[in-house]
Amino acid sequence: MTATTEAQARVFTLPDLGEGLTEAEIINWRVAVGDQVRVDDIVVEVETAKAAVDVPCPFAGTVAELHGAVGDVVEVGKPLVSIAPPDDMVARAHETHRTEERAGSGAVLVGYGTVGGSRRRQRKRKNDHVNGPSGSLTTRQRDANRPQTASVPSDDDAGRNHGAPRVISPVVRRIAREQGLDLSTLTGSGPTGVILRRDIEAALSTTAAPERPTTTPGRAPILEDKRIPLRGVRRTVADKLSRSRTEIPDATTWVDVDATGLAEAREALRSSHPGVGLMALLARFVVAGLVQYPELNSSVEGDEIVQYGHINLGFAAQTDRGLVVPVIHDADRMTTVQLGHEIARLTGAARDGKLEAADLTGGTITLNNYGVFGVDGSTPIINHPEAALLGVGRIVDKPWVVDGELAVRKVTQLSLTFDHRVCDGGTAGGFLRYVADCVERPLALLADL
Repeated sequence: MTATTEAQARVFTLPDLGEGLTEAEIINWRVAVGDQVRVDDIVVEVETAKAAVDVPCPFAGTVAELHGAVGDVVEVGKPLVSIAPPDDMVARAHETHRTEERAGSGAVLVGYGTVGGSRRRQRKRKNDHVNGPSGSLTTRQRDANRPQTASVPSDDDAGRNHGAPRVISPVVRRIAREQGLDLSTLTGSGPTGVILRRDIEAALSTTAAPERPTTTPGRAPILEDKRIPLRGVRRTVADKLSRSRTEIPDATTWVDVDATGLAEAREALRSSHPGVGLMALLARFVVAGLVQYPELNSSVEGDEIVQYGHINLGFAAQTDRGLVVPVIHDADRMTTVQLGHEIARLTGAARDGKLEAADLTGGTITLNNYGVFGVDGSTPIINHPEAALLGVGRIVDKPWVVDGELAVRKVTQLSLTFDHRVCDGGTAGGFLRYVADCVERPLALLADL
C-alpha cells in the first residue's frame, strides 16, 4: 500500500485504557463528520467501568466517519473514528507518518496516566488501518473515506432541488430528525452554506423548552416509564454490591457519639492546617483503629483470610456520574495533613472525571460519610472484596448527659458493617468503640501520633 493511499484512510481504534479494561461506552462525541481535527484533539468522551475518559486522536485531517453512536459500547481495538487528511496533507502524509513513528503522539488520556503510552501508541498504529483480505481497503471503506466535499450541492443543484438544505453529515440529519428541527429553516455556517452540528445546537438553544404536562390541582403528576441501560460506572457498582451481598455474611453494629470534641478540634486546626477537615480526622481515626484491630484490614480469598500489612483507605465520593470510591494508598504512612490533602485531590479528580484507574482500586477498608446527605444512620454494603465499611451520619445538636448534667451537644452516629468471617462481634465492637472514643476525645489521640 502506498503512502498516499494509506493517508487517505486512517482508522483510529479505541486504545488500551489500562487496568484490564476491554470496552468503553460512547457518552459524547466531540466531533462530527466533516469537522477538522488536529493531532491530539479530543474526539470522543467514553465511560469505562472505572471512570469517564477523554480520548485524543493521533491523526490530523477531516472526520470521515464515526464508528458508533452515543450509547454504543466499543471494544478495545475496534474502529472508533476514520480520519481523511485534507488534500494539501496527502503529499506530506508519508513524511508525517514517519515523524509520528519516531516521536509518538503526546496525547494523554484524561483519567489515565502515560505509563506504557509509547507501547500502546505503537500497537495503535499497527491497527490504524482496517484492511480487506487482499491487504487493500474494502469498497465500503473507500466509499466512506472519499472527500465529502464532493457531496456539497452547487448553486445550480440547489435550484434544481427547490432550495433543499445543504447537509453533509448524517449525524446532523439524525440530530435534527430526533429534535423535530426543520433544516430548511436554518442558515449553514459551513463552507458554501453547509449546515453543521453547531448550527443545530445554536437553533436548539434558542428554542423554548416544551411545557411540562399540566396536572389537576391536588393530584400528583403522571410519571412515565423509563428504561436506563445499566452500563459503565453504574454497572460496576451494581456488580460489586450484588457480589458483596451474595458472598459476604455481613453484620452491622452502631453507636451514638458525642462529636463536640471533634467539631472543636476541626475548628482549632482550621487556621493552622486548613487542609485538615472532618474527613481527614475521621480517616486518621480509622487508620489508628486498624492498627489496633488489624483483623478488619483483610479480605477472604478462597479458604484463606488475607490480612494486609498496609492500609489503603477508600472513601465514598458522590459525583455527577454516580458514587465512586477513590483510594488513599498507604494511608497508614501519612500524617493527618497529608491525608487531608490526598482526600481533597482525589475528591476533585472524581468530580472532574479525571481519576486514574489506580486511584479506584486496591482498597482494604472504606469510610463513608453519608451524613452529608442529611441522614442519621445506615446499614451500608461492604465494598467487595474488603471486610469492613465505617459509616458516619450527620452531626446535629441533641440533648446529652455530660457529668450528670443535661447539655446540648453535637451528636453523630457511627455504624460499622463487617465481614463476620474475618472476626467476631467483639473485635468489630472494639474497633468501633475505639473510633468513637477518638471522635469524643480527638486531641488525646492526636497527641500520641
